Amino acid sequence: MNDTNVSDRRLAVSQPASGAKRNRDLCRDASLPDSATVFPTLEAGVTLLDGDHERIVAPLQSLVVDHLLLNDGVAFWVDVHGYATTTQFARIAPSQQLLDRVQVARGFTPYQHYSAICDLPAAIEAHSDEPALIVAPALDAHYQNEDTLPTEHAQTLLSRVLARLHRYADKYGVPVLVGRTSVDTATEPIAMIADRQLRCEQTPMGPQFVGDDFETTLYPVGDGLYQTTIGYWRGVLTARARQIGSPIDDAQLATSPTAPEPLAALQYGGR
Repeated sequence: MNDTNVSDRRLAVSQPASGAKRNRDLCRDASLPDSATVFPTLEAGVTLLDGDHERIVAPLQSLVVDHLLLNDGVAFWVDVHGYATTTQFARIAPSQQLLDRVQVARGFTPYQHYSAICDLPAAIEAHSDEPALIVAPALDAHYQNEDTLPTEHAQTLLSRVLARLHRYADKYGVPVLVGRTSVDTATEPIAMIADRQLRCEQTPMGPQFVGDDFETTLYPVGDGLYQTTIGYWRGVLTARARQIGSPIDDAQLATSPTAPEPLAALQYGGR
């Protein structure tokens, strides 16, 4: 990954500043697969990914893998409800080496989740590699359960979480990818701090990303049908990995995928 030519190729692929511009450039470049327009570019700032929260795991992980393929550094992921499931990651990622660049902290209570968000700067500074991405799905998951936290306390903690994530986006100059489990008044603050929004829509032919300047192109599979299934995304990510010289586990692609070793965990603080 330190090879100069490989780095040059990666920079050449990720040069466009927006998903729409990148799509136009890719369409003009015959050396790149048309399928590279499946994923939008994650830019610095806070991006909210909306969609059916029960079916958002694979799209979310695919976006993270695509970003890591095109950028050096580590993804720091503060997880709830198993969104960072290693089994799904293994189905999508071209190699185990790519998964080694995902650092995961899991918050099982509101206070653990808040603590993990607070501890992100310490974890980033302690890591040998620069951050490439911060991921915080289902931000509202722990803050809407009145059995574990009074409403007024939940709103306060969530507000502090959002303020910190916005601050991290400015401080590190990397994308901060967030999500929510529902679209309602309670989760409107999450949308308000986002610099941009993406939505993963479920279509009859598969999942599709839609944003202000991006829309996933649907690709022909014959007989007038088009699709963007998760299996197709895996093929796209593998093709991209080959293109930029990233390691690929060929044996894994030829067999049923197995879960990788547990992802590394950030240490929770005592806040």
